[in-house]
Amino acid sequence: MSAATRRAQYLEALGIDCWVPRAGAQRAHEPLPQAPQAPPVPAGPAPPGALSREAAIDADAPAWERLREEVRACTRCALHETRTQAVIGVGNPHAEWMVIGEAPGAEEDRRGEPFVGRAGQLLDAMLRALGLSRETNVYIANILKSRPPGNRDPRPEEVAACLPYLHRQIALVRPRLLLAVGRIAAQNLLQTDAPLGRLRGQVHRFGERNVPLVVTYHPAYLLRSPADKRKAWEDLKFARSVFARTANPEANDGHRP
Repeated sequence: MSAATRRAQYLEALGIDCWVPRAGAQRAHEPLPQAPQAPPVPAGPAPPGALSREAAIDADAPAWERLREEVRACTRCALHETRTQAVIGVGNPHAEWMVIGEAPGAEEDRRGEPFVGRAGQLLDAMLRALGLSRETNVYIANILKSRPPGNRDPRPEEVAACLPYLHRQIALVRPRLLLAVGRIAAQNLLQTDAPLGRLRGQVHRFGERNVPLVVTYHPAYLLRSPADKRKAWEDLKFARSVFARTANPEANDGHRP
């Protein structure tokens, strides 16, 4: 299967049609045009004196292991009483893109990995349409590490107990871009009660490193509201352009061009 065909399938999962304009009807024996292939997300330049990826992973390994042990043993909130296991994160521990959701669901709680099941499959399709994947160049985590019963919204005290773990993950990954998926993730990362619609389409900044943060819809919402998949695709293209501009610090950030 060609790369163009794979990309067309990922865009189809998003509900995005690939087409090309034509002057007249296409003859039946003529080959169909290939779907346009977006270039892979470019890697940003390494800061002066930065360790190689392999050396950085080795250097951070003890800190990651301490974090995993703390999260697995955590009893800071009542969710530890009902969870099957803590769901810490998955992906490249030094990825340049970091995706953050709200909390594990039932399948995530069972398997111990964020964004699995149908929502995870859609997220993977969204990422692969940009040339990204959790296997190679993305790290994925949640605001909460334990599943709220019935998949209810996280409570403020649960977020307060769990958010320091996420901050440590972000500090270890050192991403060049944060992608917040869903209202709860966005509001808690940005410390705002603004609706998701007002947070989309602009570059926010997170933490002392001023990491660019872009907001889009949660994949589970898109499964319920497929008409908004096209808006999510626009968000992803916007995030890609923001990431590309991180290689040029003098480029203008702000609202979607």
